[in-house]
Amino acid sequence: MATVNFSVPEDVKQAFDAAFGDQNKSAVVAELMRRAVHERELQLRREVLFQQLTQARVDRPRLTGDEIETARQAGRP
Repeated sequence: MATVNFSVPEDVKQAFDAAFGDQNKSAVVAELMRRAVHERELQLRREVLFQQLTQARVDRPRLTGDEIETARQAGRP
């Protein structure tokens, strides 16, 4: 098990102690760190997907109004 030291503002420490005073603080911090890592991974995946969608939009063919109307009417009875 690794040991990690952080400096935090006193008001944050007091709020943390008040909220989690009866729990194992190491376990609480470890769980918060796990959640932060998971949220960061999700954020990075969303950014990649957003870039892919943006690029797909840029790459898609541009159609004129007449071409769009023709495509709408194609195959209709």
